[in-house]
Amino acid sequence: MDSKKMQVMDRLEALLEEDCCVAFSGGADSSLLLSLACEAARKRGTKVFGVLLVTALHPAADRETARRVAREVGAQYRELFVDELAEAGIEDNPPDRCYRCKRQLFVRLLELARKLGCGAVLEGTNGDDLGQYRPGLRAVRELGVISPLAEAGLSKEQVRAWARERGISVADRPASPCMATRLPYGDRLELSVLKRIEAGESYLRQAGFAQVRLRVHGQVARIEVMPDQFEQIFKQATAIVRELRALGFSYVTLDLQGFRSGSMDEQLSKENLS
Repeated sequence: MDSKKMQVMDRLEALLEEDCCVAFSGGADSSLLLSLACEAARKRGTKVFGVLLVTALHPAADRETARRVAREVGAQYRELFVDELAEAGIEDNPPDRCYRCKRQLFVRLLELARKLGCGAVLEGTNGDDLGQYRPGLRAVRELGVISPLAEAGLSKEQVRAWARERGISVADRPASPCMATRLPYGDRLELSVLKRIEAGESYLRQAGFAQVRLRVHGQVARIEVMPDQFEQIFKQATAIVRELRALGFSYVTLDLQGFRSGSMDEQLSKENLS
């Protein structure tokens, strides 16, 4: 076992002297963390609760994935319902939305952890995330939530490789950030629009585009896929336009820069990013 893996396991074994909660989405990072925490807990005779935060801003399909992975790794599974649009003050998608939202979600998770008698709350940020615009990480630090993968400096690819080694079924699952990232800052986060975006992305994934974002600017649906899939988009253009127009979008475009995580952040000023 290399030094980074050993650092993670030593940290978890120290933490798992008590029961703990893991903020769990069913993605590769949090699934690996949950699996490792369960292994450490078995050695200590303690419990690990994998807690899915169920919100309006995350795809409904995440719930079934999370339930399945929790069963695979042997975690105690819980779902915590949070109305972050109402509770976190993010209805108008402010530039600090991620900070406000993450803080409210973890405040609620910490409350649940106390009720369950857990000594720590863990989350799955990886080392690569620390170099990106992730204002939610400030809330994680402020609240004392622990990020073992990031502490050890594990990259996203190292996380995926370790998850594959452990036979975790979502090791290669594409990232699935909250649906608010599909809208420009300042746009009202309306549930009806979020559902249309979710349905559109679901269609595009079923059409063969695993790494995809559907960004929405009013009546314009802007598709981001990897550049090597542009030709495939053009071949299916008629069907894609028909499907997205049926969802209520007047115009359907392809972003020629291709898929890139956090493309809506490009509009923020340096002041906003600080």
